[in-house]
Amino acid sequence: MTDAPLALTRRRLLTGLAATGLMARAAPAALAEVQRPLELTAQIGARALRPGQPDTALATLLASPGDGVLRFQRGDQLTVSLANSLPGPALLSIRGGSTAGAEPLLARRPAAPGGRDIFSLPLRHAGTGLCDLRLWGDDSAPMPVRALVVAEREPVAVDRDEVLLIEDVRLDGDGRALAPGRDAAAATSLLLLNGRPDFELPVRSGQRLRLRFINGCHRSVIALKIADHDMRVMAVDGQPAEPFVARAGQVVLAPGSRVDAMVDALRPPGSDAAILLHDGSSARPLGRLVYGAETALRTAPAAPLGPLPSNGLPERLDLKSALRVELPLGGPDWNRPADLTAATAPAFKLKPGRVAVLALSNPGPQPMVFHLHGHWFRLLDRLDDGWKPFWLDTLTIGAQQTERIAFAAEQPGRWLLEAMAAHWSAPRLLRSYAVE
Repeated sequence: MTDAPLALTRRRLLTGLAATGLMARAAPAALAEVQRPLELTAQIGARALRPGQPDTALATLLASPGDGVLRFQRGDQLTVSLANSLPGPALLSIRGGSTAGAEPLLARRPAAPGGRDIFSLPLRHAGTGLCDLRLWGDDSAPMPVRALVVAEREPVAVDRDEVLLIEDVRLDGDGRALAPGRDAAAATSLLLLNGRPDFELPVRSGQRLRLRFINGCHRSVIALKIADHDMRVMAVDGQPAEPFVARAGQVVLAPGSRVDAMVDALRPPGSDAAILLHDGSSARPLGRLVYGAETALRTAPAAPLGPLPSNGLPERLDLKSALRVELPLGGPDWNRPADLTAATAPAFKLKPGRVAVLALSNPGPQPMVFHLHGHWFRLLDRLDDGWKPFWLDTLTIGAQQTERIAFAAEQPGRWLLEAMAAHWSAPRLLRSYAVE
């Protein structure tokens, strides 16, 4: 294998994903509920980000029991408890599945300092998700994210299952972390992989890896590749895809996006491979796969895998009778998080079971990132006569461009719409929609 140049363009992402097809399967029978506690604490911690320099004070999201990746199984019923030990309010948002009764701002308000927020969350879909404190107040302090993995009930034939969480930090001249939503042109920018500027993932030659890439950056769209390795994409934003080889060996992720990729570690024992990141201005090494000295587990790639088990999203969408909504991103109808409440009028309403087609227009000079709460959507073709064969919950819309998406309203309630420019100083903006 040879390394193609690492280039960050939305066209490359969409062209690569256009080869995707979702496995159309009937929705599985109701899953048995298993009650699971998830206790989280938001507090200020210290992280060593610069060799030889003092630790940096940053907000953290600690979990109990254990403090690794949050792993559960499809069908689990979580009782989530967030204790807020930060100096300001804290509000937890979870990507990868929710319920209207737990929707932030519309059903739950931020927990005050010293307070606690408790809610129930059914894990109806397997996939890679995200626990996020950034919906409320990330323009006053940089806020953390945590990976949330919901395993399939069926076994997946891999040797390792690893999360690769990419985060960014900007520091002023005194080494203090700066909040997004304001100018930081003179700041020092750091990119971290699993919390480290020099992350190494030990592997054994011949292993098949399931790598769950998560863009935990505040505003940046990023491209990732592993030198001299192919990546076979299996899921996007937590939903299974028909497996395909990533174009030019790279995956592109908007802030909050997730991609699951299968990687066969086929380099010889004792070698290594750089994990490369492109943030739109330059490519840089972010970490390494480090091969151990053990004898290779396999000398050739394992047999190709079929699609991951379906989560039961609809096979077809009825576009002819869809509700059609023009939704410019930004502007006076969009609210800062502190200004949006359950009393704020929704951007649109639709009945349960009906399909909505949203025309997302970006009139601005920079790409915009759009995130839909409560549902996953299809990206429609330009002629509105079909859709790309994958599901998303987050989409980047180019400057002065319009994209059309469609989703079936399967979950009644009020849900958020998020939009922000892909730029550090951009504010986070919100609207809502209603399924009733």
